[in-house]
Amino acid sequence: MRRFWLIVFLLFCSYAYILPRWSDWNQNSRLNLVLALVDDGTPRIDRYVENTGDYAIFEGHAYTDKPPGLSFLGVPVYAALRPLLNTPLVQAQFERLSGRFAATLNPDGSGLQPDKIRFALVQYLLTLVVVALPAALFGGLFLLILQRLGVPPIPASIGTLAYGLATSAAPYAGNFYSHQLVAVLLFTAFALAWAPPSTWPPAISAAVVGLALGWVVISEYPAAPAAAIIGLYTLYRRGWRWLQTLLVGGAIPLTLLVIYDLAAFGTPLPIGYAHSALWQEQHHTGFMSLVGPQWDAIWGLTFGDFRGLFFRAPWLLLAIPAYWIGWRQRQHRAEWWVVLLVPLSFLLFYGSSIMWWGGFAAGPRYIVPMIPFLALLAILLCAAVWSHPIWRTAILTLITISFGLVWTEATATQLFPSDAIRATWTEYVIPAWARGDIARNLGMVLQLDGPISLLPLLIVIVAGLVLLLRPLEPAERSPAITKPDMRSVMPIAPPPQR
Repeated sequence: MRRFWLIVFLLFCSYAYILPRWSDWNQNSRLNLVLALVDDGTPRIDRYVENTGDYAIFEGHAYTDKPPGLSFLGVPVYAALRPLLNTPLVQAQFERLSGRFAATLNPDGSGLQPDKIRFALVQYLLTLVVVALPAALFGGLFLLILQRLGVPPIPASIGTLAYGLATSAAPYAGNFYSHQLVAVLLFTAFALAWAPPSTWPPAISAAVVGLALGWVVISEYPAAPAAAIIGLYTLYRRGWRWLQTLLVGGAIPLTLLVIYDLAAFGTPLPIGYAHSALWQEQHHTGFMSLVGPQWDAIWGLTFGDFRGLFFRAPWLLLAIPAYWIGWRQRQHRAEWWVVLLVPLSFLLFYGSSIMWWGGFAAGPRYIVPMIPFLALLAILLCAAVWSHPIWRTAILTLITISFGLVWTEATATQLFPSDAIRATWTEYVIPAWARGDIARNLGMVLQLDGPISLLPLLIVIVAGLVLLLRPLEPAERSPAITKPDMRSVMPIAPPPQR
């Protein structure tokens, strides 16, 4: 368990170190709903709407046009923290600390006003609890899954950190977006359906899977096909006896969504985007911006430098030969289809949208939920060739390059790259680093400026890697998991329990 908690610690520190972006319409819109529900007792965000362009207008009132799943999770956290946040001591201390970020502010802006300081504090705390902490704990779970599949501790640890820090999952685990939360819920549901804990009654496992999949749907509507794929896999792997409690678990978040939509829009259907104040032309093109698969969109989401996943994390390309090997083995076909169809569902959905790039974004934020499925196969293939020095060096080189690309983009200036700038690196990222314009981070609280402000985080990561690469403890030395071969690239599923 030492590796488990070290992985969790490293990931959480990394996600918490870079502050969520201020003046981010997407995050503000989701947080506005939290404030409105707790402070005002209404889904209307009229009091806060000036801080975002991502809102809907219905019968003269403003509402978020985002799916409410992430905001729902933030409600009890904010309600619990609100008495503490309202104390003069906390407000004074945060105002003093926030003054350290004065140099990062827009000179033409309104400055550090008390209401904005409080909003930033709420945003940061909710991000830590609702997004960063689940993402970090998921890293520990991901490590355990890899080890159960026969991956030795060292490549399993490096692979887990590669997923958490060297893909586009990293920037979205530290901001109040729902994409990384959806990734965590989807993959966790898949893992529970594949091999539920032996100490859990089947009804509990089924209910948790259903709850996770239902929350996926109310957090990102386009993730519904992926949730359906895993739901069908669950029934195939576990049998129809799971169906009833699976549906009960899924009904809980869906019921919350219906109640919210009735209160906001007078209908049980999720139609926030239909009333968006902006982007109406795009939302009403085709079916909610979907016009069919487009080659330029699919290329842009995968290999393009503007928003491409593999451009930023080339080590994930190792998943492609792993798919081929898994198919040739003709074993564990159900799991193979899941890890293929879930990524394809995201890629085809957003590859069919005329808004595939996702506005202001660090990488392809829309398809972040598919990354752990690719990472699983890529890491299993890495483990199969890890004993060969040349392959191991090549893999570590790809991961290092990916880490540099992801974090260079994620920490450039005070907003994620705009969709108006297609040459992201030459016109946005590199110029920001050249002038020392680095995203707000905890290093600035220590009065460190520019790229030097990231040095404490880099020290923590390097120290953590040193600890992870220490000689294995006796309990970690298992002959069964130290000699992986190419047969290890697909999950070994237990027999169906129908």
